[in-house]
Amino acid sequence: MFLGICIISCSHSELQKNEIQKAEISQSDGEIRRIKGSFNISGIYPHLTTYTHGRVDGKNTKELECGIGGIVEWNNKIYMINYGAHNPHGSEHKLYIVDEDLNMEIFSGSVGGTPAGRMIHQESDQLFIGPYVIDRSGNIRVIDIDKMPGRLTAIARHLEDPVNKVYYYDMEGMLYEVDVHSLEPKLLYKNPLPGWHGKGAYTAQGKLILANNGEIHGALESIKHWKVDTTDVYGKNKNGVLADFDGKNFNIVERRQFTDVTTKHGINAVPNDQSPIWTIGWDKYSVRLKVMEEGKWNTYLLPKANNNNDPSHGWFTEWPRIREIHDGKYMMDMHGMFYEFPPTFSSSNASGLKPIGSHLRYVPDFTHWNGKILLATDETSIQGNPLAGQAQSNLWLGDFSELSKWGPASGYGSVWIEDQVKANETSLPYLFSSFDQRILHLSNHGDEAVEIKLQMDKQGDNNWKDHKTVEVPAKAYVYHIFDKNANAEWIRLVPNQSSTLTATFHYTDTDLRNPDEGKELFKGLAASNYQGAVSHSKLFPNQNNFNLTVYTGDVADGSFTEKKTYELNKYDFTYAEGLKDSTSKKALKNHVIYSVDEASIILKSEKFRLRLPKGKGTYSPEAIRNEREVESERVLANLHGTFYEIPLYKVGSEPLYKMIRPVSTHNRQITDFATWNGLLLMSGIQLDNSNSEHIIKNKTEDAALWVGGIDDIWKFGKPVGEGGVWKNSAVKANEPSDMYLMTGYDHKTVTLTADKDVEITLSVYHTHYSNNPVVYKTFKLKANKAISHTFPSGYSAHWISAESNKDCNATAWFSYK
Repeated sequence: MFLGICIISCSHSELQKNEIQKAEISQSDGEIRRIKGSFNISGIYPHLTTYTHGRVDGKNTKELECGIGGIVEWNNKIYMINYGAHNPHGSEHKLYIVDEDLNMEIFSGSVGGTPAGRMIHQESDQLFIGPYVIDRSGNIRVIDIDKMPGRLTAIARHLEDPVNKVYYYDMEGMLYEVDVHSLEPKLLYKNPLPGWHGKGAYTAQGKLILANNGEIHGALESIKHWKVDTTDVYGKNKNGVLADFDGKNFNIVERRQFTDVTTKHGINAVPNDQSPIWTIGWDKYSVRLKVMEEGKWNTYLLPKANNNNDPSHGWFTEWPRIREIHDGKYMMDMHGMFYEFPPTFSSSNASGLKPIGSHLRYVPDFTHWNGKILLATDETSIQGNPLAGQAQSNLWLGDFSELSKWGPASGYGSVWIEDQVKANETSLPYLFSSFDQRILHLSNHGDEAVEIKLQMDKQGDNNWKDHKTVEVPAKAYVYHIFDKNANAEWIRLVPNQSSTLTATFHYTDTDLRNPDEGKELFKGLAASNYQGAVSHSKLFPNQNNFNLTVYTGDVADGSFTEKKTYELNKYDFTYAEGLKDSTSKKALKNHVIYSVDEASIILKSEKFRLRLPKGKGTYSPEAIRNEREVESERVLANLHGTFYEIPLYKVGSEPLYKMIRPVSTHNRQITDFATWNGLLLMSGIQLDNSNSEHIIKNKTEDAALWVGGIDDIWKFGKPVGEGGVWKNSAVKANEPSDMYLMTGYDHKTVTLTADKDVEITLSVYHTHYSNNPVVYKTFKLKANKAISHTFPSGYSAHWISAESNKDCNATAWFSYK
């Protein structure tokens, strides 16, 4: 039967209910079968939201995660699969089919699980996507999950019988073969390789390449299954694996964390593919891009836009990809950065790799469809996340050009970190092309001066030329800011003698967002100095249905006082008064992570005392949401008028505050924020003159929310603020101050004063993986005479601290404009 469900669409002035759509629901088993809608805001269609189940009652029972692991255009439709956290034997997750009119069908024979693999088998003309096999007529068959249990991460052509069989690789490392006709599976190997969390597999150049992106440290029981030499398999930086298989023998290529493995043919895997094989991974230093030609691997290093993927267990890295998006144009996504990827990329032609920009959205897969870019998401999980009732994820559909208007093309990475480097030993090549500002930090930890030659490959043809030689004295730090006109595809470093060295690149974008871009977008969000009536509320996606619980209230005297409770309907975005889902009440009180003193924000961390700049206005940590998981295993923090992204290390543990990066400064009265229905919602709406296509209000206008996309928030404007490590503070001699944030700000000035003649030394931290600061500069101050210093254009480091050579009262004040 058909059940009428309201879906709203946008007028030019405000959201209003103005059309009815229908969802076809099977009453025999209580499952939603089809749904359609037209409401689109910021490239997101809420009716395309996927959940851990498809039941009409909407109640989630046990599933923790709901990422969209694979999307493929096939038969002029999009086929997509979502996944749970650990479901090798199946689950209620689904196969979804979306047509050109964005009508979505849920396949009734779905078996769920944790799938993300997808490949088009040329000879049988079938799409393999997770456990589903789909022919050109749209007939769907399902591989028996009882016969092939596993978290199915990758599918590849068979080495010995590619016409009739394919390989399946799973997270636990099991390698299956499946008959493409009968769909009968056969287990070939159980975890033949070190590392774990299998992610990638691809067949080309006569080999099957396999990639694991994680490590279980100290777990030795799996060694009995390995088919490789276990000698020296553990050690420093040995996490995950890249390996090859020739049909008989396995070989370890590298013990690093890797995800996607592919060629230019991608999911359209072709017979006898001799194309260069690409794979992407990382270690603590940098992103690693490897390419294999004629059986030989070459490695290239790239910066990281963020550190969300870094933990060695590999849980927080859901299938970064290299994939064709349309008409021979390729895109790569890794460590929070989109890149234009050249389909000709090889060791002899390594040109054309260009950053597009960074993003907050957690993207397991992407493709091109109907002239648009389609991004899958892993959005709201409930693993260690008490603020969400059930996991859910959606898609983003928009123009390719929009991606460059999200986050900056800024990234950071190292080629050495306190490593013993031999004389004349050449570093791996590091990407140089197409970033606006580039700085190289060099630290010599040895007892003798070292000359480091900078060599550049201008054309990406492996023709290296000397660019400059930088001398680094013993036990010293120097930096080199590259001229904006320096052009090359890659750079590498060569020391003239052996020493212990650190070399870190910071690349920063000069085209940071102007707050004027977001004036119309964020119209209605109350400014920090707004004195009129404001709708404050706390937000909780429900567990017992698909709706959102909204607790409205007042913010006064540093606290939030609850007034009314509403439920915002998933389908028609109307408010109904009354509490229908009780699971969120316990989380109404804020988890406070920061305080404020005269100098700055103080971020509470188990291992560090960290300071951040203040925005404009007065904010109460007790009243407003400090931090929240808004993308699966990604934390967004709202601290004194600025949004920050903070990586996690382990679900349920403290975030990695030291790796925080600012996103944008809003200086608004944002009480709470959450992802729900594929959208980002924010509260703190002024109730007069708040009509906007992004504002949802109830009829009595005492409840209102802003809705849009997670990557809209870059348009609040670039991060700015001011504050210090000291403000007329009593300072002890030779005692370093707290660390003060420096990442992500462009125009930076410091003003120093003291009540006596002193020397104040500023030291910086330019890599997250060293706790040893380096001296930036020492300033000689006369009593009560201020010195101001503007950091050079392009100078970037993660943190900065100050130290005085005498006891004194001092101020060290940073202004980021």
